[in-house]
Amino acid sequence: MYSPKKIRNIAIIAHIDHGKTTLLDSLLKQSNVFRDNEAIPERIMDSHDQEKERGITIFAKHTSVCFEDFKINIIDTPGHADFSGEVERILGMVNSVLLLVDAQDGPMPQTRFVLSKSLQMGIKPIVVLNKIDRPHATPDAVLDATFDLFSELGATDEQLDFKYCYASGLTGFAIHQLNDERKDMKPLFELIISAVDHPKGDLESPFLMQAATITYDDYVGRQACGRILEGSIKKGQTVIHCPASGQQTRCAITRIEGYKGLLKVEMEEAGVGDIICLSGIPNITIGDSICDPSKIVILPPIKLDEPTVSVDITVNSSPFVGQSGKHVTMNKIRERLEKEKRSNISLKIEEAKGDQDKITVAGRGELHLSVLIETMRREGYEFSVSKPRVIVKEINGVKNEPIERVHIEVPEEFSGTVIEELSKRRGEMQHLNTNEHKITKLEFLIPTRGLMGYRNDFLSVTRGLGILTSIFESFQPWKGTIVGRTRGVLISIGPGKTNAYACFNLQDRGVIFVSPGDEVYEGMVVGENSRDNDLIVNVTKGKQLTNVRASGSDENIILIPPRKFTLEQAIDYIQDDELIEVTPDAIRMRKRFLTENERKRKEKSFA
Repeated sequence: MYSPKKIRNIAIIAHIDHGKTTLLDSLLKQSNVFRDNEAIPERIMDSHDQEKERGITIFAKHTSVCFEDFKINIIDTPGHADFSGEVERILGMVNSVLLLVDAQDGPMPQTRFVLSKSLQMGIKPIVVLNKIDRPHATPDAVLDATFDLFSELGATDEQLDFKYCYASGLTGFAIHQLNDERKDMKPLFELIISAVDHPKGDLESPFLMQAATITYDDYVGRQACGRILEGSIKKGQTVIHCPASGQQTRCAITRIEGYKGLLKVEMEEAGVGDIICLSGIPNITIGDSICDPSKIVILPPIKLDEPTVSVDITVNSSPFVGQSGKHVTMNKIRERLEKEKRSNISLKIEEAKGDQDKITVAGRGELHLSVLIETMRREGYEFSVSKPRVIVKEINGVKNEPIERVHIEVPEEFSGTVIEELSKRRGEMQHLNTNEHKITKLEFLIPTRGLMGYRNDFLSVTRGLGILTSIFESFQPWKGTIVGRTRGVLISIGPGKTNAYACFNLQDRGVIFVSPGDEVYEGMVVGENSRDNDLIVNVTKGKQLTNVRASGSDENIILIPPRKFTLEQAIDYIQDDELIEVTPDAIRMRKRFLTENERKRKEKSFA
């Protein structure tokens, strides 16, 4: 068991793609936690399937390394704004944060968000100017911009006097001054030891801990992970579980696990300051207190920002139901979402009032929701998903909606089109700047409603060269009507297999979403109309064959490749009268019939 004075607890925070996980790779490799002959993958901490595929961190993860006689517990956090709930709940476990800033891009929207949360909690960050070996890096200018951001966010004098260093996570070096020798990560380790306070607390006090994350083990059940605030804990010790509901229960600790590198290691005893996982408390949830029977302490719950977007999840009612999924009933879907609700407090999951066949899931954005939907799809669930809706709040009798701060980088020739489109969507431009490389940086405040469905158009308009990131800003008064999708869809008239001849003849009508040989059914969305109305088409119609030979050769059928949708693109694309059918082997879109109440509500919103 380490003395609290020999423990340092830090989290790595940054904007998406500023190199958190790559920097952590270098720290792990240089702390000798791997064998000499061990195969070490890239982005070691991104262990989840979707993290590897998407190239982003989704879940906060714990590790620990040893440097000299110190133990450094490190938490890798997501960089995307949609997963900010993961960042918010682990900040209470650490004494400092490494704020990574790209030495070329400078502070970005998510940098502002994670930094403001840290400063509000009284944490004094260490700034790491990463990727200084990039050709266009301007570390001094970025350091000035970071200081300005600290000042703008209301940092105290102590927080403004932050320590900093320069680094390259990919190359694996850190330096105090730009002209120092670029050798290894030792300067960063030394900075962490000297600049980060050791955890407060007394080893002799009664045990106290708060659950910050929940994991599940097939052998020992639910495990509560958190930092020990007071005292120490031994295997077999009796503790009191104090949930927010107030129903206290007595439990015996069956296993204590800590972290060493990437591995969980079993411990007989742990003390103040250490980050551990406890087993033996069956009904524990995030935010619950665990304390010694001799001194019962109920800690305040972990506060998270509210969700801004919601979707309805219902059973799959298409003709293809049950063809590929194992779990198709509402009971199975409800059971899975209840399990998610217990372990993920940044999602709000509740049954719709007066409708047993619908569950509403609310989160921070489309990506946040799509990660849950994709996880369920891979677990064999089949269900339908509605169009996302923004969550509206009434403040002092005024209808308020979520507003996002959007940061855009595009080649200069596309900036006019982007500004025109975002202005139509009730966006207000805050900042415009074009650099010497003819890259225009734009900053907008825009309703979340205005961003829905725009990301697909943005990629098309900028020919894939634009970068768009957004972060929740605040709730503001309702901005009025925003025009949705301007084009209708092509709807299949009946069931069957799509035909190349039919697809070829429909290409003039719009964009096709299906390939020849795909199974379709009545009401399924098979393409996008070139006009603003929906059109019912026959994509299964074959060519009429006769025994009369044509004088010339038959017309060659040359098909334009169909547009295929990812889950997030489909969520962005659909309208109120459409649904996404999610199954383990396919994502389809289809029309649904509006109820009388929904139809009236829709007519009222257009009036």
